[in-house]
Amino acid sequence: MTAVVQRTALQWRAGARAAVVVEVLSSRGSVPREAGTRMLVAADDVVGTIGGGHLELKAIEKARQLLVSGAVSPETEDIALGPTLGQCCGGALTLRYTALSHDDPAHWALPAPRFFLQLYGAGHVGLAIVELLSGIDCRVQWIDEREDQFPAGPLPPHIEKLCVEPVEAEVRLAPPGACYLVLTHSHDLDLAITEAILRRADFGFLGLIGSKTKHARFRHRFEARGLSPSVIDRITCPIGLPGIEGKEPEVIAVAVVAQLLQRHP
Repeated sequence: MTAVVQRTALQWRAGARAAVVVEVLSSRGSVPREAGTRMLVAADDVVGTIGGGHLELKAIEKARQLLVSGAVSPETEDIALGPTLGQCCGGALTLRYTALSHDDPAHWALPAPRFFLQLYGAGHVGLAIVELLSGIDCRVQWIDEREDQFPAGPLPPHIEKLCVEPVEAEVRLAPPGACYLVLTHSHDLDLAITEAILRRADFGFLGLIGSKTKHARFRHRFEARGLSPSVIDRITCPIGLPGIEGKEPEVIAVAVVAQLLQRHP
């Protein structure tokens, strides 16, 4: 979401659109969002969120009052969520309101990505996963050898489309500790990609789409090829957080993204 707000801010600023940047400058105790969170407020639009509820409604109202007044200097507001807004959160925070024309989104400090993911496969499940990750602070390389399988139109800047062949050659280019999801159209291709990941052995997460039967067959093949059983044991197959049932691509995607976020909070 942070990248989406920044990208929109750059577009609005380039187009001289009047807007106010609402930023959580600091926080104490239990609050909806952490320091550094930003929201853009225009007269007819809001992008991003500082936590929703009464806090956000009041912040939007104040930002629009500043737009009407033409104020340009940064202005801060201290808010105790309980006494001031009647919210059950017991924390307090300071908001800063800045005219977008006097801010520079290009220099915003963005949070570190939750994880780096190589996602192999541009089928229905891959697309559903990408759609969920489009609003999450992470970095994704979406890889497939079939150009026509990728959707038309631009992707969020933190999601990179790679149409290459052989796709398994991309495995060695990922950083140590990377996450991998392997869900291509071909079992042979899944096998080749997964073997390349296992041979690196420095992955943070390796998810392979398929059944327990597929997992067992792959395991036997990897053992026959001399791969360490302890490394093979780190394959997650089937993928998805246990307890989320369903075979629809959108349901699988929810379960898989939840699994990634559970490992990388």
